[in-house]
Amino acid sequence: MSLSVLPGAECLSAFRVARLLDALRPQAPGLTDVRAVEFFLVDAEGIAESDLRRLLGDGPAQLPKADLTLYVVPRVGTTSPWCSKATDIARVCGLHGVQRIERGRAYLFTGIRELPAAAYAELHDPMMESVLANDSALRHVFDAQPRRKLRTVDVLTGGVAALEAANKDWGLALSAEEMRYLADHYAKAGKNPTDAELMMFAQVNSEHCRHKIFNAEFTVDGAVQPLSLFQMIKESYKASPAGVLSAYSDNSSVIEGHEATRFFRDPDHVWRGHDERVDILMKVETHNHPTGISPHPGAATGAGGEIRDEAATGRGSRPKAGLCGFTVSNLRIPGFERPWEPDLGKPPRVASALQIMLDGPIGAAAYNNEFGRPNLNGYFRTLELIAPDGRNRGYHKPIMIAGGYGNIRTQHVEKHAVTEGAKLVVLGGPAMLIGLGGAAGSSMATGAQHADLDFASVQRANPELERRCQEVVDACWALGEQNPILSIHDVGAGGISNALPELVHADDRGGRFKLRDVLSADPALSPMEIWCNESQERYVLAIAPECLPLLEAACARERCPYAVVGTATVERQLIVEDTLDGNRPVDMPMPVLLGKPPRMQRSTTRTATKFPALDTSKIKLAEAAERVLRLPGVASKNFLITIGDRTVGGLTVRDQFVGPWQVPVADCAVTATAFGATTGEAMSMGERPLVALLDAPASGRMAVGEAITNIAAANIAKLSDVRLSANWMAACGQGDEDARLFDTVKTVGAELCPQLGIAIPVGKDSLSMKSVWQQDGETRTQIAPLSVVISAFAPVADVCRSLTPQLRTDAGDTRLLLIDLGNGRNRLGGSALAQVYTQVGDVPPDLDRPAQLQSAFAAVQSLNAAGRVLAYHDRSDGGLFATLCEMAFAGHAGLDISLDALGSDALAALFNEELGMVLQVRAADATAALAQLGGAGLMAHDLGTLAVDDRVRFTQNGREIYGAARETLHKIWTETSYRMAALRDDPECAREEFDSVGAKDDPGLSLHLTFDPNAVPAVLKHRPRVAILREQGVNGQTEMAWAFHAAGFESVDVHMTDVLEGRVQLADFAGLVACGGFSYGDVLGAGQGWAKTILFNARARDGFQAFLADRSKFALGVCNGCQMFAALKDIVPGAQHWPAFRRNRSEQFEARWTMVEVLESKSLFLSGMEGSRLPIAVAHGEGRAVFAGGNDLDTMLDGAQVGLAYIDNRGNVAESYPQNPNGSPAGITGICNDDGRVTIMMPHPERTITGTSGSWWPAANGAFTPWMQMFRNARRWVG
Repeated sequence: MSLSVLPGAECLSAFRVARLLDALRPQAPGLTDVRAVEFFLVDAEGIAESDLRRLLGDGPAQLPKADLTLYVVPRVGTTSPWCSKATDIARVCGLHGVQRIERGRAYLFTGIRELPAAAYAELHDPMMESVLANDSALRHVFDAQPRRKLRTVDVLTGGVAALEAANKDWGLALSAEEMRYLADHYAKAGKNPTDAELMMFAQVNSEHCRHKIFNAEFTVDGAVQPLSLFQMIKESYKASPAGVLSAYSDNSSVIEGHEATRFFRDPDHVWRGHDERVDILMKVETHNHPTGISPHPGAATGAGGEIRDEAATGRGSRPKAGLCGFTVSNLRIPGFERPWEPDLGKPPRVASALQIMLDGPIGAAAYNNEFGRPNLNGYFRTLELIAPDGRNRGYHKPIMIAGGYGNIRTQHVEKHAVTEGAKLVVLGGPAMLIGLGGAAGSSMATGAQHADLDFASVQRANPELERRCQEVVDACWALGEQNPILSIHDVGAGGISNALPELVHADDRGGRFKLRDVLSADPALSPMEIWCNESQERYVLAIAPECLPLLEAACARERCPYAVVGTATVERQLIVEDTLDGNRPVDMPMPVLLGKPPRMQRSTTRTATKFPALDTSKIKLAEAAERVLRLPGVASKNFLITIGDRTVGGLTVRDQFVGPWQVPVADCAVTATAFGATTGEAMSMGERPLVALLDAPASGRMAVGEAITNIAAANIAKLSDVRLSANWMAACGQGDEDARLFDTVKTVGAELCPQLGIAIPVGKDSLSMKSVWQQDGETRTQIAPLSVVISAFAPVADVCRSLTPQLRTDAGDTRLLLIDLGNGRNRLGGSALAQVYTQVGDVPPDLDRPAQLQSAFAAVQSLNAAGRVLAYHDRSDGGLFATLCEMAFAGHAGLDISLDALGSDALAALFNEELGMVLQVRAADATAALAQLGGAGLMAHDLGTLAVDDRVRFTQNGREIYGAARETLHKIWTETSYRMAALRDDPECAREEFDSVGAKDDPGLSLHLTFDPNAVPAVLKHRPRVAILREQGVNGQTEMAWAFHAAGFESVDVHMTDVLEGRVQLADFAGLVACGGFSYGDVLGAGQGWAKTILFNARARDGFQAFLADRSKFALGVCNGCQMFAALKDIVPGAQHWPAFRRNRSEQFEARWTMVEVLESKSLFLSGMEGSRLPIAVAHGEGRAVFAGGNDLDTMLDGAQVGLAYIDNRGNVAESYPQNPNGSPAGITGICNDDGRVTIMMPHPERTITGTSGSWWPAANGAFTPWMQMFRNARRWVG
């Protein structure tokens, strides 16, 4: 091995250095300064340092000297995802002597000679990284470890006791019954178990994987119950099976979708429309334990695992839109601690709630962003308190929810039989020592196992690799009846030791496997570690032998790793052979592994809950209003939403942000079925855990009700078209928690949903929601309340009729109507009001009359269809007060509200969280609407109207009891989000955004066009071919292909492998378009790796250079394509003054719907559009333009090479955040070369082409938005 250490650039900005100094100085008083410099460790033979520098960038010859230097590297013994991607780039660039590249950080301290080990936590994530004290240790980071051997347990001699010892030492989490079951099997078989067999059995049969509690026989109050929990859930499906195509038998559930023209690439790589029914799959997962241990990778791999569940449905499908939710203990933001946030301690190995919410959402968002799935829905709740019964209730073990929906072809819904001789394939990355025992770890209480076992259960995320796998799956299902995939499963908990047996078990097969055919990145792995690790981004597939070449070709084109590791057999025996050691790490009958160990028995007793009533005697309304608006469950979720791409794919109709002021208040996500379609899909969520402390079944009914009142904003034909996922979290075995779980499952699955006509065809459970730790010499325990998170999914009849909470101020006189499904009971138990006064209350809200929910849903749909509803919002967290405030914020309007019809108790009227809906209607329609609602058996009230003075005002009996400026309330509601963003991102950016929130004089987004977007384009008789270019990790090709297709081009999918290997000649195309995404995960800088694979490759460089010099050709680069072309500027004629695009000023991924102005420029794409001002989608992390020369910007402006610039809502060049989302000088965001043929831009016009897409437009578009003009310009230019 030849190891080089190459120093790079400084990697901490000034505000991050200041934060680090503040954190370290209490532990290192002499510390005066700290710097951080990145460096690269390169294992390479025969590669000149100059070539490595061309690849990795410039840097000093050696690291600067300091009083103390500490080195942070990926956790010793592991390989980071960054390494995998950077090494890929090197090899594609032809640097085949590069074996491995890793990145580290050197911390250079001034004023100290040592740093206490306890302070290392400020420098690194111990789950993912190691700290080395001297540079000599760097030489050993890549050291090969000795290959670890297979181990056996002497059960034949030691019996059950030997298994008990292994169970403890290896963290298997086997029950006593399971150990007796295994001891009996091995005694009869006359052999000792291997560690591979035991680890496999433990994962496959863990609570996490087998759901033993949900299948258990329950005895409640001494009575044996006839149905298990799972059987009660299935009662909903039995009652309402219509339209459900797959339930309980696959990775996801599938329901019928709408007919549409689905757009995807054919085997000849041309993008075309396909008329067919587009069915909908749905899945929601949890990743609680890993997120609590290491928030960023835990949440990231939670999102990634759920995406794989969707892709592995049937015979392969495509994920479409995601959701994400978090429930944690109290945040206790430093300097912003709230009165309801006592410090009750926590387990030392668990991240704090604050750290989880600073890091976890970034992990989940980054995975979705890089994979290319918009995240459009979610929730965030905090809860931690000592309940009146003295028990510590909260979420030190957090809930991390990841879910979403996708689309699948009807003929692929059912998996095909895995026939004898079928080839068994692992698709995706190599085995690594990652996530070992994660399923068992997730099945245990947090803090109940050894720290090293907690560490071992955390995975590493590589979404770019998962993108490559998805492209292979897409290529397979696009073949229709020729799809080579017989069956597919994702690799998750238990690794391939779980996935491969599952693959063959469904058809009563066995399997014979070659262990050493499994791809492995670590030669030291033992047979057990190869077989049982949970390395992410993997699938297992069964392929008919004759179809294997189809799969191999797709993998080669996408550079997607795969390995044929086994063959399906008739004999139901699982055999894993190790040719290296000449033994069988696994030789086990399938019925023993996946058979039926003794059924679990659960016995529980109900306990009555009697808590004191909510004491409101000292609560002042003004104080209550401010507290409730700052409670995270009520407050703005802005800091959680702008980090997530919401427009990738080009089919988003309704995301969380609403209206011209982009306020995050929408609770219902909507996408279009396909480009040009007005049908679609919707999803929403509901959860009410604080209610469960008082009445667990009521919390389940309320969660279902909340999900339904949220999704009612979409145009859904009938309530039975809604289907639910139910995710159950409980601390089973603790007190009466089993009884609470049983009763809640019964009421939701066997009673309420059958009454409503709604099926629950999918769900998941996590039943170890307890934390245990030692503190102050005592054992402390925290138990989460029973928590059911309901996610609702439905096909949408007309996406153009999606309602939002934005109050309309342009519709004349209007009225606000409340549909009160609590029927005036105004119960305050389990409310936000109770929580912010450290209470619970006694009587919670409930869905007392399910038929009313049906009637309310139908009435809203009817009024919507008649065009009578102008705005819509549900009543939930924070009660009517929060509902009306959010509507006012979204509409930039004041309110005059009378509480006269809602009872004499103003606090109860404003802050009860009974189910309800608020509708804005025209004053002329109000009487008829109230009559319609009353005729449906609903209690409905006219609350009032909009205020002319921009105040939110509540009156009772003619007297104002509360009033405040809307802007003031908006800022209060936003402050919690601002405080979190200021801790996580650039604090100055956070402050600039907070200062602008709710400003009375902000005119909001607008539209001013200097061209007619509805002008009929000329009829052109042929379709010029345009290359839709992508590299591994690019994810925006579909919407780009459709934009050019709709403009009259023939869009052709071109992968960089096609160019590098000579299968495609760029000269054959009229245009070249580089799409958005994350090529190579942006590991060497956004777009840099992509550019270097061109510059290092003579064939590719010559092809690009010739194409770009041809004056009959055009090129476009968007986002990642923009960054890539900027790095190619030396071969782009007339681009010598172009900037590079670097990290956003906020140091955060920015997903915004923001204003730009089209400037007068030479760009052929923007011809005739100059002077127009309109909103556009932004989604990038590195969009700040940085010019090499001091006069480059002026030269480009003078030369008409700047075509787009960010502007604020008043039309001025945007200099402040977030109107300028990345900090580019003069707001520039779109430029061209000196003859206008090559245009590059950071925003995404291609994502908002179809008329239904875009977070806000002032009025309904036709078939296309104004951004279609860009692509029509290109078509006219070609002629």
